[in-house]
Amino acid sequence: MVIVLKEIRVGLVGYKFMGKAHSLGYRNVPFFFPDRARPVLKAIAGRNEEGVRKAAKELGFESYETDWRELIKRDDIDLIDIVTPNHSHAEIAIAAAEAGKHVICEKPLALNAEEAERMLAAAEKNGVVHMISHNYRFAPAVQYAKKLIEEGRLGKIYHVRATYLQDWLMDPDFPIAWRLKKEITGSGALGDIGAHIIDLTRFLVGEMTEVVGAMETFIKERPIENEPGKTGVVDVDDAASFIARFENGAMGVFEATRFAAGSRNRNCFEINGEYGSIKWDLENMNNLHVYLSEDDEGLQGFRVINCTEEVHPFADAYWPAGHIIGYEHTFVNLISELMEAISKKKSQKPDFFDGLQNQLILDAIEQSAIDKKWVSIPQRANHIRV
Repeated sequence: MVIVLKEIRVGLVGYKFMGKAHSLGYRNVPFFFPDRARPVLKAIAGRNEEGVRKAAKELGFESYETDWRELIKRDDIDLIDIVTPNHSHAEIAIAAAEAGKHVICEKPLALNAEEAERMLAAAEKNGVVHMISHNYRFAPAVQYAKKLIEEGRLGKIYHVRATYLQDWLMDPDFPIAWRLKKEITGSGALGDIGAHIIDLTRFLVGEMTEVVGAMETFIKERPIENEPGKTGVVDVDDAASFIARFENGAMGVFEATRFAAGSRNRNCFEINGEYGSIKWDLENMNNLHVYLSEDDEGLQGFRVINCTEEVHPFADAYWPAGHIIGYEHTFVNLISELMEAISKKKSQKPDFFDGLQNQLILDAIEQSAIDKKWVSIPQRANHIRV
């Protein structure tokens, strides 16, 4: 007997960088994870008809809409995927949940914690599966780091260091864009890339209890594109740094900047515990560096684990050991888990609760930078999930 796997019909809102990354993930899930429900690229939505028509063809969607509201109304859509600028996340996600659609949303989840609270409440009230696209959790090396920590191989965690360094904004003539406008993006480097290292450390180490931070905007005005001689005010941070305390007693040091010359996309962490340490860097994402103090004297030192063996999480879906995977496969892994969650109508992390908790931390860092003092992180009860 032939078993026909359930299909999950996808409606994507937005179609640029993240739209392309998510679309590739959907297209590759059936190839690498044939036992999962199959995503069907049903429709894509964008305001520019010429652009969205072209994107639908290039990304493999069957049809398009020029209004996301029409996409949500359609009976042939099961899942709404939101890859729009941050200020529109809440409205779209809440409308999708109220229409009974499952939802995945890019990070940060919202402009602030109040919006994130409403998004989570809508998803829970309407019984839909909800996820936030923190794709870096799904690198096999990160998943293996989580396994080592959960097994107690590092013992009590003492220190966390996490940085996300980029340099794409260093040119003062780079024009002002939506990521540099607070009303659209919420925050700058902090929410854009700092949100990723916050999520990674919450995933690996646990919740933060308080933070103290600083933020800086180095270039306060930038040219307005296609308007020669005119400039716009940059009202978000170019860089943010903060110190955190964790529930388990660990200390954390964090930095997010788009002004680190030579660092194109350096997302990395180091975690030190009583029995050893681990290190990971996205720019070398298949490798996890592991130090265990139980090793014999003379043999102690960081070993490099190439996380491509069948025993490493997700790695058995891909190539023989040593045949590395890349950035795009983190989305394939994430979306494979989303497909499983929807087909079985079960919860899957990271979800909107994680998005809310991350937003509470982002808000606290911003408040700390203003007040120049430690700010406590509100701890929300872990909500009921589908």
